[in-house]
Amino acid sequence: MASDMNDYFNKKKSEGGSKKSSGSSGGVPKEPQMPNFTFGAKSGLVYFLIAIVVLLFLAKPFTIIEEGQRGILSTNGKYQDQALLPGLHFIVPIIQKVYTVDTKVRVINYASRIETNSNTSGIISKPAVTVLDKRSLPVGIELTVQYRLNAEFAAQTISNWGFSWEDKIINPVVRDVVRNVIGKYDAESLTQMRNDLGTEIETKIRESVANLKNSPAVLQSVQLRDIILPQKVKEQIEAVQIAKQAVQKAEQDVQRVKQEALKRAAEAQGVAQQARIEAKGRADAVTIEADAKAKANMLISKSLTSKLLQLEQMKVQAKFNEALKVNKDAKIFLTPGGSTPNIWVDTKDIQKRTTAK
Repeated sequence: MASDMNDYFNKKKSEGGSKKSSGSSGGVPKEPQMPNFTFGAKSGLVYFLIAIVVLLFLAKPFTIIEEGQRGILSTNGKYQDQALLPGLHFIVPIIQKVYTVDTKVRVINYASRIETNSNTSGIISKPAVTVLDKRSLPVGIELTVQYRLNAEFAAQTISNWGFSWEDKIINPVVRDVVRNVIGKYDAESLTQMRNDLGTEIETKIRESVANLKNSPAVLQSVQLRDIILPQKVKEQIEAVQIAKQAVQKAEQDVQRVKQEALKRAAEAQGVAQQARIEAKGRADAVTIEADAKAKANMLISKSLTSKLLQLEQMKVQAKFNEALKVNKDAKIFLTPGGSTPNIWVDTKDIQKRTTAK
């Protein structure tokens, strides 16, 4: 234990002596030393990764195509034949660029008034199509055309027609077809042919768009909304309609009079027919009664025999006998065979005559 304590104090002394000698040597203090900073391998890797992230953020070597869209990839100004489908796509910055095009249904309204929803995405408003009819009268046609970009040939369409393809395809085709169809008819007949005109216009627009190279657009529908006629033509049509209504009213009045006359004639005919039926009924009744009497007389005549006649004569004679009991002075005349009635005359009263059957 004592030896350990001695070693400790000896060590402290030696350290104190060394400090004194170093502090008093030369009499001039030493200059302070600057710390030496050094970068390790890990620090350099971190800075490199940060630089890569910043570069990626600025260069953006990827693009995202949403549903209802297609991407047109351009490499050094040349479009790729196949459009990019919806999803994430990586590109080479500066060298490649992606243009996004919409493939959803779009609408063009050809109207005389700008509609309130004209600024809605996918809806375009254009003036009504003004054309000339068969007599060179101006007619306004309002249409609604629904269409979309053909996604299969989106890249070829943009390459051939540019990004304003619908102004170069849909709009000119619609106006040209409407001009050719309406120009074949008179303005007065257009309103009466509305359904047929709508069908013809839609059919011809579909054919024109489908015949274009690579079928750039898919036509959904074409609706004929209104036909705007010149004011003079409207007035003429209204006058014709009024005249037609007057003619129809006159025809209805004539038909009503005819119906009433036919009704009266039918009633008179019915009364006459009824009278004929009643007269015929009475005549038939008389005929039937006469026939019945004739048949009865015939039956009676057939039933009369000599014995029956004698019996009847005896009955008459019995009646005379009864009468003679009351009037004994009566004179009786008997007819032979009993073919005629017996006649008796009261002698007391010459004016009194009685015939018994």
